[in-house]
Amino acid sequence: MITSKQRAALRAAANGLPAWFQIGKGGVSENMAADVSAALDAHELVKITVLKTAGIEAKDALHTLAGMLGAEEVSATGNKIVLYRRSTREGVAHIEI
Repeated sequence: MITSKQRAALRAAANGLPAWFQIGKGGVSENMAADVSAALDAHELVKITVLKTAGIEAKDALHTLAGMLGAEEVSATGNKIVLYRRSTREGVAHIEI
């Protein structure tokens, strides 16, 4: 569990990131979750766009993905969501929170 100060620092770090994934009309699938998990292992912080055709709200997508991946829910603002999970891989530059 992260604190509100840590969450604010992660939101600030994610501000300049591009969205690496899009959730479309297929919703949140196992394949997509696997791709996001790999990105979290490599980068620790991932921004995702939830398209209007997804049939799921951004907050719901955030809760679903965080639960599937064991990640922290950073933010759901508009149609963008941000997830954080500390990487266990060696050589990954960890985000200081």
